[in-house]
Amino acid sequence: MSGNPGASASLSPKAFEVIAGLAKSEAGIILTPAKTTMVQSRLRGRIRAVGYADFDDYAKFVSSESGLAERREMISALTTNVSHFFREPHHFDMLRDQALPILRERARNGGRVRIWSAGCSSGQEPYSIAMTLMEHAPEMAQKDVLILASDIDPQILAKAKAGIYSEQQIGGIPEGYLKKYMRKSGSGLDVQYEVDPALKKLVRFRELNLLRDWPMSGGFDVVFCRNVVIYFDAPTQASLWPRFHKMLGKDAWFFLGHSERISDCAQPLFKSIGLTAYRPAA
Repeated sequence: MSGNPGASASLSPKAFEVIAGLAKSEAGIILTPAKTTMVQSRLRGRIRAVGYADFDDYAKFVSSESGLAERREMISALTTNVSHFFREPHHFDMLRDQALPILRERARNGGRVRIWSAGCSSGQEPYSIAMTLMEHAPEMAQKDVLILASDIDPQILAKAKAGIYSEQQIGGIPEGYLKKYMRKSGSGLDVQYEVDPALKKLVRFRELNLLRDWPMSGGFDVVFCRNVVIYFDAPTQASLWPRFHKMLGKDAWFFLGHSERISDCAQPLFKSIGLTAYRPAA
């Protein structure tokens, strides 16, 4: 290993093919040649970090057995991590108005409540869920209630677990929630907001690749998997719907992103209850 790729390093079609193949097999991410510039930009830092001179050598390394650890870093660099607090608010309205009264009563009677944020990115989604629970059923924090937040990217999970956000990242949080559930520090350009510890206690962050084994036993009451499967091809999406169905409790809620839909082959497993909102049909 030698040299520095620098700003002039270019990604050859051959290297792109190798990297795109790994992205699909490892994480289900579909990269077309139109994404070459994006891949080149995101991976320059990685080839610099491991000390290879160009993308061709890097592609050979990352596809080898000795490059398994770097493959994880590569997937992390290629993953799109865009998230906002209370994104697609109609789902949080459904959580508050439809799911929460039932789940609140179950928790009061000693039952367990489990919510899964699949593809949680930097944490805004699970913390938005936690704020909804704390605002409308605060006693649930003392019950058997847990929000599982999973993502394939260990680096973004570390940021999510820290729960610290810039002023630009807190858009979407209602003013009253901001005062109650976020702790402000610093001033000017250095101002930061940290999620309240009581909220953090409701969330467990775990690294999880949706294409691999899922260690959970299921029985989730609510599952958010939004703006995740859009990056997968149709066969990969079709393979995931039955797996999600198995994870849902009998009367659970399942939320997808605004441009995602259940594949036709899996339609019998779910019933639509609103915009990108479903419940198990059987």
